[in-house]
Amino acid sequence: MTDLIQINHLQKQYGNHEVLKDINLSVKDGEVVTIIGPSGSGKSTLLRCINLLEEPTGGELLFKGDNILAPGYNLPKYRAHVGMVFQQFNLFENHDVLNNCIVGQVKVLKRSREEAERIAIANLDKVGMKDFAHAKPSQLSGGQKQRVAIARAISMDPEVMLFDEPTSALDPEMVGEVLKIMRELTGTGLTMIIVTHEMAFAEEVSDRVIFMDQGVVAEEGAPEKIFQHPEQARTKEFLQRILEG
Repeated sequence: MTDLIQINHLQKQYGNHEVLKDINLSVKDGEVVTIIGPSGSGKSTLLRCINLLEEPTGGELLFKGDNILAPGYNLPKYRAHVGMVFQQFNLFENHDVLNNCIVGQVKVLKRSREEAERIAIANLDKVGMKDFAHAKPSQLSGGQKQRVAIARAISMDPEVMLFDEPTSALDPEMVGEVLKIMRELTGTGLTMIIVTHEMAFAEEVSDRVIFMDQGVVAEEGAPEKIFQHPEQARTKEFLQRILEG
């Protein structure tokens, strides 16, 4: 597998507050990488820098070997390759479920309405939401909204999917249905970067786990290494606190 994303010496600062400090990380094509760590460690900021919702303060962000932060790089084209699922769903409340999954395809990918609708319905079917195609987001539960958000994202044919704690805003009984869809996605060969606090899920689906703390990658490795044999004291402390809490 070749590197799809390569991050070199990435930094993000807000005023005097340094949120990301010299992040170095690569993600291979088809790899499932989960990012864990305490609140405030920079996990979500890193995802938002990868899809350029936040502009990094320094460093390089390479996609297929090209530095997307370089002057003149075609950012809209890059963004079209990167899907994102947020904590708070971010659905268009004034559109029904089907249109939520169509509008980006038509506007960004320039697909015909007919083609976009066919793709949207197929992906809604995959996530168990086809029967709700004409419902408004306000009529859906949190778990249903998140499944629509996933269908919308994959309808854009992304090369990499970013998930920012997609279950954190859900009631406990809704968490399982969203994790089930994500688990199925990991079997499709799609490159995925997932920020999560669901440790059992991370251990099960990941090719590699990244532990972040205080704005740095404190430790990374195979799930078995991170969860069963962590080397860093702060990784051990975090896992002990989470797993016993």
